[in-house]
Amino acid sequence: MSAAILTDDMAFRIGMASRALPGVALDQWIGILIRAVGLPLSPERVKKLRLKRLRQSGGKAFGDFTDEQLREALSLLRGQGIDLSITVPVPKPYRPGDMPGSIRVACASNRGDRIDAPFGNCARFLIYQVSVSEIRLIESRNAANGGKPAERYDRRAEQISDCPVLCALTIGATAASSVVRAGIHPLKLGAPKQAGEYLASLQDVMAGSPPPWLDNLMRGSEQLALNRDQTALKTLKENAL
Repeated sequence: MSAAILTDDMAFRIGMASRALPGVALDQWIGILIRAVGLPLSPERVKKLRLKRLRQSGGKAFGDFTDEQLREALSLLRGQGIDLSITVPVPKPYRPGDMPGSIRVACASNRGDRIDAPFGNCARFLIYQVSVSEIRLIESRNAANGGKPAERYDRRAEQISDCPVLCALTIGATAASSVVRAGIHPLKLGAPKQAGEYLASLQDVMAGSPPPWLDNLMRGSEQLALNRDQTALKTLKENAL
């Protein structure tokens, strides 16, 4: 295949997608894609590629791969899990108690301050503290990679276990199970959005009539803050004696 047929962007996508299929050599992977969509290998062609066609084209080479692994490769091939990063906003300092009644939200992101990636393929998690009056980015965490999908999902869920809410472009059933087991409530956007825009809509819900799960989170946050204040006051009194 001549270099003129494959753009740098498409070559990068193919290389990233091949990492999701350990044991399949890069030249073998390219041959499978050519059988699946023909030439040239372009974003327009791979966008139309479906799981069934990909598996058929891979034949025995894909015998040990689950549908979820192949879906992950397809997502990367379409550029959904690739870090085409623009500047990530600088997090602001945060100390417990700064924002009473707030909740912590993890946002799956590839670019800037956007929620634009699936949970399983995002480059990073943007960590926001959200109250009815303020949205504050407090941290950016690079997402765990490598290993089998289920193991990677568990590691990613552990990374954001201090965040009771996750916002992601999409999340599959296996990944959602990992997230829920970690005590995290997943929210699927379906379409990319600026984090601030989406979290502002969450603020409106918090300030109005939040659903029971969100109301419980807010009350839990307030109770934790109250407990911290009472503990601090008790310590001050004991030290004063």
